[in-house]
Amino acid sequence: EKNPYDEIQNPKGIIQMGLAENQLSFDLLESWLSQNPDAAGFKRNGESIFRELALFQDYHGLPAFKNALVKFMAEIRGNKVTFDSNNLVLTAGATSANETLMFCLADRGDAFLLPTPYYPGFDRDLKWRTGAEIVPIQCTSSNEFRITESALEEAYQEAKSRNLRVKGVLVTNPSNPLGTTLTRNELELLLSFVDTKGIHLISDEIYSGTVFNSPNFVSVMEVLIENDCMYTEVWDRVHIVYSLSKDLGLPGFRVGAIYSNDELVVSAATKMSSFGLISSQTQYLLSAMLSDKKFRKKYVSENQKRLKKRHAMLITGLQNAGISCLESNAGLFCWVDMRHLLKSNTFEAEIELWKEIVYQVGLNISPGSSCHCTEPGWFRVCFANMSEDTLTLAMRRIKSFVDSSATSADTHNNQTNQNTNTNSTKKKLFSKWGFRL
Repeated sequence: EKNPYDEIQNPKGIIQMGLAENQLSFDLLESWLSQNPDAAGFKRNGESIFRELALFQDYHGLPAFKNALVKFMAEIRGNKVTFDSNNLVLTAGATSANETLMFCLADRGDAFLLPTPYYPGFDRDLKWRTGAEIVPIQCTSSNEFRITESALEEAYQEAKSRNLRVKGVLVTNPSNPLGTTLTRNELELLLSFVDTKGIHLISDEIYSGTVFNSPNFVSVMEVLIENDCMYTEVWDRVHIVYSLSKDLGLPGFRVGAIYSNDELVVSAATKMSSFGLISSQTQYLLSAMLSDKKFRKKYVSENQKRLKKRHAMLITGLQNAGISCLESNAGLFCWVDMRHLLKSNTFEAEIELWKEIVYQVGLNISPGSSCHCTEPGWFRVCFANMSEDTLTLAMRRIKSFVDSSATSADTHNNQTNQNTNTNSTKKKLFSKWGFRL
């Protein structure tokens, strides 16, 4: 923040690669706005509705916006599932949605299980005001950080040993920070687990529209329907969080939503949503935009193509620097493996490397320890919040850093060898001299 990169004003500044923003398709949004002046000008059929929007609105939300939003959600999921707008609760972003669900499902001191690594903001969103606890489901690189039955059970038993009542599991799908989608096997495992334990499952699907490579995104709702779980107990214990911050690139609009089949959850969450409503102006504008079926399809398709291209740029740039990433197919970031650059296999060494990358290289990336990763040396690196030229510069910087680190290491090794040889010669001379005495 004190030394931000700017191509002209501050070309040696720090490039922000720790912010998961999607800035790749603003031109598509701006083009639609210019072609639809009534929506942007709060008009209907050429007549101003400013006064109508400026007055108090029902906190259930504008019906036109909720209908448009559920259609958009279905389209992102290949129309394999449909959503009932009556089961949708509008919130001021996904942060508010997740916190509201915690208030609805857990009491102070109750626990939710989260697979690691997970979004650092959950420590704030889920815990600060609700008093809920997070117990990590430990996932490792040995199986590409996939969720396993044993890891789920170990986390559940860990919570029990701490006298915590487990109320549910929360997953991000696609994952933040991994940039991977959950497999059908993982989703079926999760549903079986929560069904057996009689607990809830929250699926945070705010990156569902960013999937740019196979395998395709599979929503937990799709698996529920395929497994004939409709109107069963588990049907009411699965809840989806959604937002337009990532898929549409509008974090400043603060548009989030909870989708639940449980009438009690919908009722309670709707009442609580009055503490964080979406403005009527925002709802009106976005209802017009998302009701445009041609625009919806074009935007999603083009945005995914751009994400795929930018992802490939980052992967190639890191590979040129000798750095690999977890194979991913979604999101606005990559999970980058820098374990070979650590001076020791410790989280202290990870933070030391992170500081070097921030202050010497001029790149702000997120250390894995902030995401509760169990293995030091992993970092989340974002690629969609900057221009191609800035990303190219960032890759040049990281390659220069790795090359110079390798040179320094070689120089250090040579000096060590020379000192070893010198000491060896001294020992031989001393040995001869001592023998003569």
